[in-house]
Amino acid sequence: MTDELQFEQEQDIGILTFNRPQARNALTFDMYELLAEHCERILDKSLPIRSLIITGSGEKAFAAGTDISNFKDFRSKEDALGYERTMDRVLGLLESLPIPTIAAIRGACTGGGAAIAACCDLRIATNDIKFGFPIARTLGNCLSVVNLSRLVELLGAPRTREILLTSRLIKIEEALTIGLITECVTDPMARSLELCEQMRGHAPLTMAASKEGLRRLREHAASVEGDDLIIQCYTSADFREGMEAFLSKRPPQWSGK
Repeated sequence: MTDELQFEQEQDIGILTFNRPQARNALTFDMYELLAEHCERILDKSLPIRSLIITGSGEKAFAAGTDISNFKDFRSKEDALGYERTMDRVLGLLESLPIPTIAAIRGACTGGGAAIAACCDLRIATNDIKFGFPIARTLGNCLSVVNLSRLVELLGAPRTREILLTSRLIKIEEALTIGLITECVTDPMARSLELCEQMRGHAPLTMAASKEGLRRLREHAASVEGDDLIIQCYTSADFREGMEAFLSKRPPQWSGK
């Protein structure tokens, strides 16, 4: 439903809101496509804004990953690769925007939500943030190499490896220390709007060139093959078990197959 991703504009500032608070703003495939459509409109200048804020509705979550029910029909390697290709396309569009992007975060920022926040230029959060990818204990899938490269750029290889293996979530003190979160505030939206106002007076070509240069550096580091890893995880019995356990609200029983 289109109202699950809302867009509003305040002067030349765009605001995208994930609007499924009853599901902790878990992202449907339609929501990803709508995010991509808004990014495409910004890129082709049919949506004339100079900055973009992305946030989540309610107090509990920015976005708690992809809605697990979207995976119920996954059976083949084409399903797995198609999903990860879609994720790479959507996140690539967000990352390539020539305007400043800010994630205004409350609460849970996990899975697909964390991937979206990682693509933003700045992340402003409340002190109850929980950031990470707990897929090794919940679902049994994996991240694409492109998404891994984004995390390595943001967190460094050692910490990326550690949070993926332990499935722990990064909280506010650590997030500030490592630069994952730019600022901790009580009202992330108000602070994000202030930053957009500040950057409105900056040279747009300079900001766009800086962003694109950094994106190219990151992209060069991610030019390796990873389809076999996606297929291995998404077509496994463990992935089916992780999904069924999650939906049944029970601990998964991993078999390694």
